[in-house]
Amino acid sequence: MTATSATPAQPSPSAAATTAPAAGAPQDALPRPARLADVKGWFFTADQHLFAWFLDRQERLGEPGDLLELGSYLGKSAIFMGGRQRPGDRFTVCDLFDAPAEDAANAREMRASYATLSRRSFEANYLAFHDALPTVVQGLTSVIRDHVPDASCRFAHIDASHLYEHVRADIEAVGAMLAPHGIVALDDYRSEHCPGVAAATWEAVLVGRLQPVCVSGNKFYGTWGDPQPVRADLLEWLSRQQDLWFEEQSVAGHPLIRVKARKGAAEPPQPASRHAAGASAASATSTSAAPARRAARPAPRPRGPLGAVRRVAVDVLPPIVTRALLSALRRR
Repeated sequence: MTATSATPAQPSPSAAATTAPAAGAPQDALPRPARLADVKGWFFTADQHLFAWFLDRQERLGEPGDLLELGSYLGKSAIFMGGRQRPGDRFTVCDLFDAPAEDAANAREMRASYATLSRRSFEANYLAFHDALPTVVQGLTSVIRDHVPDASCRFAHIDASHLYEHVRADIEAVGAMLAPHGIVALDDYRSEHCPGVAAATWEAVLVGRLQPVCVSGNKFYGTWGDPQPVRADLLEWLSRQQDLWFEEQSVAGHPLIRVKARKGAAEPPQPASRHAAGASAASATSTSAAPARRAARPAPRPRGPLGAVRRVAVDVLPPIVTRALLSALRRR
């Protein structure tokens, strides 16, 4: 998550949308992830399954619309979403990256949590898995409606500022940009260090039109359309999953599904990295070396009759007698 919003009362600087890589760090200083797990960030197994299910369902039903992410950090969830980008879809990512924050609270959050963030690192991570970048809007999320038409998106991920005023504005903006069937995923809706996100999320439900579909340990999923068909489909799918636990709950009259990954749950299919060959070779080397390491360990002490005699001898006989007795038994 990156603090990327400006308070609504403040003017926001314009931000250009581009799909061209930014100039910056030399290539050898950039990340070369061999798998999605190598990309720094917080995108857990349950949410990977839910992202995949929502996006695959939309494709199966032929629901039109683009993809949107507000706040990308180093690109982990964006890479995953990009794997579900269909021909003709537009994927827009908005983040401050290296640009300065415009208000003091936002600047403090950036310094505290995202000092190493850079657009070049995001791009290097993304291009390790995809042939082309998404449309990148480098700037405050308050400018996003200048770049994304209303009612044009089918899936949006809000993972930007933790501050209540900013999250509230992001939710309102996404509500306008999503199509009626669109789904929003809100990160950190219940994290103890992000009470502003929780306040803005539940405010949108209780006094707004946002309808809950489900929640995980980290994200809230909802829609401004009719939640019942998607909830029914999700329940049917969850009933057949071995890796996901779920239950139905209701909050202030709003039904929702609670989902979490079971212990040892497998991840859904992952996007493939162009750097994966090196990781495979390293894994093979590690695997082939393991038997040699195991063979080098000393053999375990025998646990048969000799072991039993040794335990008794140590307890009741003088050391010199114990050693002579065990030596004779070994020769025999």
